Amino acid sequence: MRYDQDDRESSNVEDRRGQGGGGFQFPGGGLQIPIGGRGGFSITSLLIIGAVLLLFGINPLDVLLGTNGQIGMPQMPHSDRPSRSPSDIPGLPGSPQKQAAGDDSEAVFVKRVLADTEDVWNSVFKSFGRDYPDPPLVLYSGITRTACGAGQAAMGPFYCPLDQKVYIDLAFYDELKRKFNVSGDFAQAYVIAHEVGHHVQKQLGILDQVQKLKERADDEATANQIQVRTELQADCLAGVWANLNDQMKKRLQPGDVEDALNAASQIGDDMIQKKMTGRVVPDAFTHGSAAQRVRWFKAGLETGKMDACDTFNTSSP
Repeated sequence: MRYDQDDRESSNVEDRRGQGGGGFQFPGGGLQIPIGGRGGFSITSLLIIGAVLLLFGINPLDVLLGTNGQIGMPQMPHSDRPSRSPSDIPGLPGSPQKQAAGDDSEAVFVKRVLADTEDVWNSVFKSFGRDYPDPPLVLYSGITRTACGAGQAAMGPFYCPLDQKVYIDLAFYDELKRKFNVSGDFAQAYVIAHEVGHHVQKQLGILDQVQKLKERADDEATANQIQVRTELQADCLAGVWANLNDQMKKRLQPGDVEDALNAASQIGDDMIQKKMTGRVVPDAFTHGSAAQRVRWFKAGLETGKMDACDTFNTSSP
């Protein structure tokens, strides 16, 4: 993708990286937890607390073995995060030799992509007389608080419709490269554009309708199929964005589209299931097969029109 020093960076990015526990902090540095007696916690209560901590991926012993009987969330370790070279992100200004050590080129890239989504979708919504509220994007490490519950890096990038924010741990890009052979700056942009596509769905009332349909679903397989159509529509909207963004700003370079199509293919449910379990269970799909994700992304990319993204009124998505 073509970016240079003059390209706008979105100001709608909240950086929670380095905040121990991704934003889970007790005021005053700790919380006194008395054990037993009047006003204290029973053993049962402590077991419940321990279960909650384990749910968040935190070892209760790391918490309880503090000083002065205080309990505080431990700092999330950063040493396990894979290192990343700026040269892995083409399209950013300056050669690797000119980039200062320790610069935050990944975050800069994310901010520029988010700015492009803002410009495109503001223009689209304005064309049919609607306002488009720009979604905040949260950068975090490991775990963070969201209105939809605890967000964890293992979940991958996600959109929370309750607070209308996009969340991403940048280590996800390293996971894509290492586990799924997905690389390239446009592939990374596609990931962001997909989550922003969910924000577009929210503004159009689609996500609210989807939630009602899922609540009325007779079984989990039916609910999953509804979710698949929702995700495929977000893929298509990412394609629409890519088309319009290139028309507006001439961002695409040779190989970019191939990178995005490879990303869509490699993170299809069938591909992930094969890698993880060695078998494919279509009823458990939540995002769509590789072929479906590629097809719908291409539908948006080739037309640049939102009406090409009606995944809900087709016999088979």
